[in-house]
Amino acid sequence: MSNPQQLRYSKEHEWLSALEDGVATVGITEYAANALGDVVYAQLPEVGDTVTAGETCGELESTKSVSDLYSPVTGEVTAANQDVVDDPSLVNSAPFEGGWLFKVRVAEEPKDLLSADEYTAFSGN
Repeated sequence: MSNPQQLRYSKEHEWLSALEDGVATVGITEYAANALGDVVYAQLPEVGDTVTAGETCGELESTKSVSDLYSPVTGEVTAANQDVVDDPSLVNSAPFEGGWLFKVRVAEEPKDLLSADEYTAFSGN
């Protein structure tokens, strides 16, 4: 399992892309997707919602369990991935590409996000 070097990671197993015009893309890591099992339902934050770093903003349901989705940053949601809502298995098959979850205009970025190497050490893989 390889965590893309250009992303940053939370200890809740979400990833965050670099900002483009103040907007970042959020998803869950391959490690989290594998731990969840086959994702069958995704409840994502809606466009216009405000999300807060470290707080619940959605839910992913798999054949194994239900898991809260946490935002790694504070800001306003600018897009939700309808493809994932329509086909939640994208979270498993392409967690770093088509399985992204939402985009957020970042108001405040926490200082404790991890680099890819730090996340790999934290998650043990």
